[in-house]
Amino acid sequence: MMMMKMMMMMMLLHGTEAKMDIISSKQDVQVGEDILLLCKAGGEGDILWQKDGEYITDKEQVSKIDESTSKLLVRRAAAPDAGRYTCLCEFDSGHSDEVTMQLYVYEGPSFGSTSTYHEFLEGTDGLLPCQVTGQPAVDVHWLRHKELLSSDGGRRVRRLPDGAAHIGAVRREDAGTYVCVAQIRGRPITQELLVSVVVNAPASARLREEERRVLAGPETNVSLLCLVDGLPKPNVTWTMPVLLDPTRRQFNSDHSQMTISSVSRADYGEYVCTASNKISESSATFRLHVDEAPEVFVSAEQQRASLGDRVSVSCNVSGHPQPELHWLNKHNGHTLDSSSGPVRAVDGALVIDEVAPSDGGTYSCMAVSTSGNASRDVAIHTQPGAPHDLSVSPGLTSVLFSLKSLPVSGGTPITSFVLQWRQRAAGPWKEVTVPASGPLSVSSLQPYTLYTVRLAALNAVGVGQFSDTHPARTQGIRGEPDRPVLLTNEMTVEGNSFSVPLQKADDGGTPLQHFDLRYKQDKEGTEWTEMELPPNADSVSLKDLSFGSDYRLEVVSINPNGSSIPAIFNFTIADQPVQPSRLTNGSVVGIVMVIFLVIFLVVDATCCYRNRCGLLMSISVKVFGQKHPGLRRLEQGEGTNGEVKLKSISTPRGSVQLSEAGEQKLTKDGGPIPEVTCDKAPLTQHQKNQAGRDLHAGNA
Repeated sequence: MMMMKMMMMMMLLHGTEAKMDIISSKQDVQVGEDILLLCKAGGEGDILWQKDGEYITDKEQVSKIDESTSKLLVRRAAAPDAGRYTCLCEFDSGHSDEVTMQLYVYEGPSFGSTSTYHEFLEGTDGLLPCQVTGQPAVDVHWLRHKELLSSDGGRRVRRLPDGAAHIGAVRREDAGTYVCVAQIRGRPITQELLVSVVVNAPASARLREEERRVLAGPETNVSLLCLVDGLPKPNVTWTMPVLLDPTRRQFNSDHSQMTISSVSRADYGEYVCTASNKISESSATFRLHVDEAPEVFVSAEQQRASLGDRVSVSCNVSGHPQPELHWLNKHNGHTLDSSSGPVRAVDGALVIDEVAPSDGGTYSCMAVSTSGNASRDVAIHTQPGAPHDLSVSPGLTSVLFSLKSLPVSGGTPITSFVLQWRQRAAGPWKEVTVPASGPLSVSSLQPYTLYTVRLAALNAVGVGQFSDTHPARTQGIRGEPDRPVLLTNEMTVEGNSFSVPLQKADDGGTPLQHFDLRYKQDKEGTEWTEMELPPNADSVSLKDLSFGSDYRLEVVSINPNGSSIPAIFNFTIADQPVQPSRLTNGSVVGIVMVIFLVIFLVVDATCCYRNRCGLLMSISVKVFGQKHPGLRRLEQGEGTNGEVKLKSISTPRGSVQLSEAGEQKLTKDGGPIPEVTCDKAPLTQHQKNQAGRDLHAGNA
C-alpha cells in the first residue's frame, strides 16, 4: 500500500510545476495509522525534515527518493506524533527554501458501552447518556429530526452539560430515534451513535357505557366497544356469561369490539373487557340487562256455559321483568280482582260462580310490564237473558210482540226468538221460532180468545230465559184492519228509488188512522228506517237507497182497534249503472215525456181494469153511459145474501129505494143516477149503510 501511495505521489509530482511542497494523503491521522509525508523540492539539493523545529534524523523515518524528493514515514502513529512538520531544502544553486504542514493525530471518538435503546414510562423523566472518549478533547451534540437539541435549561427536551440528553415528563411523541454526535474538538472528525427511545404507557380499558337494557328478540343485536389504550398496544380479552352461545358473537380484528346477535334472555349478565401489556393490566365491566316481551297463555279462548254453571279460565303470563296480570271485562271496561263479586279474578284465573246472561261476553287477560304489554281475549258464551220492555198487541186471530230493546245476548248474537202461547193456565205451551230480523207474531189463533203469551231469545248456546207472561185477547174478525196489499207486480225501481202501489184492505169496520212503514237492508247489523203514511196513501215510495243492495219492506195498517199483520216484501236495488254519454236537453225532455206517458197509460189501464177507476174509465162512462157494476146490482135488487126486498121512501128531492138490509138505490128526481165515476174502489157494506143513514138524515 505504501508503495502504491508513493507511486501516485510521484506521478502527481511529475505533472506539476517545480516548487516546495509537502504532500500527504490526509492531515488528520488516527492513532495506529501510518503517516506518510512526501516533500517535493522542485529542484536538486539537500532535503531535511523537522518536527516542531527539531530535525528528524531517524533514517527509518526519512529516506531520499531522488535528488529533489524526500519522504517521511511514521509507523503506527501515536498522539506525540502530532505537530508541525517542516521540509527544508538547500538547493545546489545556493539558495534554500522550506514548507511546513500541521499534522493531527487523534484517538476516537468512541462511544464505549453507551446504550442505544431506552424505554421510558409515559410521564416520567428520561435520560439519554452518551459516553464518548477520544483524543484530543471530544465535543458531544444531539440531533432529533435532524435538528440540534438546545442546551437551554427551559426546554423539556435538551442537552445537558455532561453530554447526555434529558427528556422531561416523557410523552408518546418523544419516542423515536435520537443521534449522539461526537466531534474531535476543532477538527471535522465526527462519529454518530443512533439511540432508540421507546415510550411505554400502562394498559387501560374503558367502555362507552356501563350498562344497557335491551328487549330480547331475533332482530336485537348488541355491540360492546372496549376503548383500549397503552404502549405497547395491549392485548384484549373478554370474560362473558358461561351460557353465551359462541356462534352468536363476533369480534373485530383486535377484539376491542364484540357483537352479540339475536339477543336472548340467556345473554344477560356481566361482560368484562381486559386490556394487558408488559406494563400493566386494566379491566372494565359492562352489565347487559335483557328484558323479554310479555306473553299471555289462557286455558281456553272460548267457553260455553249454561246458566248457573261455574266457569274457571286460567291465565299465565311470562316475560322479564315478571309482568303484572290483570283481568279486564271488555264489555264494561272494569278490571276484575278477588273482590269483584260473582265474576272475579282469583290467582290469575277468571272465575264466574254462577253464570248469568250478563256474564257472557269478552274478557281479556293482560300482562303489563316495563318491557311492554300483551293480552289474550277469552269469550264466554251463555244463553240470552229474559226479554224486558216487552209489549203485546192482539190482532185478528194473532198476537204481535214488540221489544223496545233486545235482551242481554249472553255473549253471542241472538239469532231468533221463541214465541209461546197457551189458552189455559195449566195447559201445554205451544211455540214457534221466528228469525230475529222478522216480525215477532203468532198467527192462526182463535178470535175473541184469551191467551197467555211469553217470549225468549235464542242464540248459539241455546234458549234463554223467558219473559214474564202477558195476557192477550184476540180481536174479532172485523176488529183490526186487514193486512195492506202491495201490488208488487206493479213496482217501479228507478236508480236508487223504489215505488210500489198500495191497495187498501178492509179497515175492520173503523176508518184507518195511518200506515206504519219500515224498511232496511236485508243484512245483519243494519237498522230499520221507519215512516208513517197517511190513510189515503196509494203507494209506498222510497228514495236514496243503496245501490246493489237487497231490502226488506214491512207495511202495517193502523186503526183505533189495533194494527194488522205486516205486509212483507223483499226487493233489490241494482248496481249503480255506468253513466251514459251526455244527451241534449231536448233529448232528455223527450225521453222523460215518453216514459211518463207510457207509465201513465199502463197505470191508468191497470186501474180501469182492476178497480174501475182512472181516466180511461171516466171517458168510457162519459161516452157510453156505463154505470158502476155494484150500483147496477143494487138496482136489480141483488144483495150479498140473495134476493132483497126494496121499499120506496119519498123525499123532497126524489125517491130512495132501500132494501131491508139497509142498502139503498139512489135516484135523482125519481130517476137513476146518470153517471158514476170509479176514482175509488167499489163501496163496502159499511159505506153503503152510511149512505143510507145520510139520506134518512136529509129527509128528516
